[in-house]
Amino acid sequence: MKFTDQGLSPEIIRAITDLGFTEPMPIQKKALPILLNDPVDLLAIAQTGTGKTAAYALPMIQLIDTDSKETQGIILTPTRELCVQVSKDIEKFAKYIDGFRTLAVYGGANMEQQIRALRKGVHLIVGTPGRVHDLIRKSHINISGIQTLTLDEADEMLSMGFKEELDAILATTPKSRQTLLFSATMPADILRISKSYMKDPVQIQAGKPNTSSDNIQHTYYMVKHSNKYMALKRIADVNPNIYGIVFCRTREETKEVARQLLSDGYLVDALHGDISQPQREVVLNNFRNRSLNFLVATDVAARGIDVQDITHVINFTLPDDTETYIHRCGRTGRAGKKGLSIVLATNREMNKIRRIEKATRKEFTFSTLPSNREICKQQLFHRLEQVEKAEVAEDVLEPFLEEIYERFADMDKEAVIKLFISAEFQKFFSYYQNHKDKNLSESPFPEINKKKKKRKKDGFGGDKRQFWSKPKERRRKIKRKSTARK
Repeated sequence: MKFTDQGLSPEIIRAITDLGFTEPMPIQKKALPILLNDPVDLLAIAQTGTGKTAAYALPMIQLIDTDSKETQGIILTPTRELCVQVSKDIEKFAKYIDGFRTLAVYGGANMEQQIRALRKGVHLIVGTPGRVHDLIRKSHINISGIQTLTLDEADEMLSMGFKEELDAILATTPKSRQTLLFSATMPADILRISKSYMKDPVQIQAGKPNTSSDNIQHTYYMVKHSNKYMALKRIADVNPNIYGIVFCRTREETKEVARQLLSDGYLVDALHGDISQPQREVVLNNFRNRSLNFLVATDVAARGIDVQDITHVINFTLPDDTETYIHRCGRTGRAGKKGLSIVLATNREMNKIRRIEKATRKEFTFSTLPSNREICKQQLFHRLEQVEKAEVAEDVLEPFLEEIYERFADMDKEAVIKLFISAEFQKFFSYYQNHKDKNLSESPFPEINKKKKKRKKDGFGGDKRQFWSKPKERRRKIKRKSTARK
């Protein structure tokens, strides 16, 4: 099945062909035939990165009447980053449709500029719940012509505290509208919305509710809490091309992990509640441009991040709830690519892992941390591969070549290679020589790691806890026998 078989307009087909899309992804295969042929309400379970934007946006674009200046559709997203990303995607999908106008509205941006744009006429609004609610309440968005209202990542919006705004928007927009709800998980509040504001919604899903993508491998390392950073460093060093997000629970932990990574020479920055919106945008742009290897973030600060090709999601500490873990690991393994979600777990966190396994029906693999030899080998051959692929700057080297050849004239090829590697990796090799393969990893079975403590014997020939756990009359008999023996 291809996009050309879905009944999309030639203009949309041309636009998505320019983007390199030919075959729809699973959620698109299920949603497009329904939404293009019948204005029904839709409740869709879809993980981040499964192509859900096109699943709801393409039908919305096709059904827009560009001869009218009325706003005909609203898409709500949890964060400004996702809002901007969805708006850009819609512009790409609709670039061959004459007169089509879309607008992104979100908090932190100049409201007056958004109001001026709305006055000119906008067919499709993409916005965050708070800003959209404000604009509707102040009558800057004319809701009378709204035909479709889409909630993207609805569970995230609810977990971020937008329940009141969502209820207000759902209650004030025309009851005749079509409502589309896309969510990665299915908490009780999502079911409440579907029952209260949707008309006999058709339910579809790509993957199971409350589960992560099948493209994501879940693995965990058992480490002592004091060794977590050392474990993170080893994982980073054994993966020279790593491009990942490290999730922490608190802003203090986020700052400390980012500081340590930065001091060890990694390209890293942090996202947490203490940075301003302009700083946040600079950090995210640097991460998208791959100027950073790592982004260290709290869950709240990382919400709505839409970055492609993330290779690793590392849980420095696990969240308390399964839904948050699902959203974390959903940052990798997107658009059909493979991803890896890693947990640095202490013995106390094993119960959380088992709970997540049970809820998501995904098995976590226990792994041991890479050895010094394995890390050094990966780094060495990664650097050699870079050298092999390097372009020789003949014009720059030419004036110095004769002197260079003279310097190494007495050495054979093998000696020169050894010198090059020693000079290039001396600091790195020295670090791992001085840090022996300590027992950073632990067994996933807590009882193996705990030394059995000898219980102190009481004066009555037995274990104290066992003695006091017995009935009163039985304790008296034991005491009498013990006294008689003495």
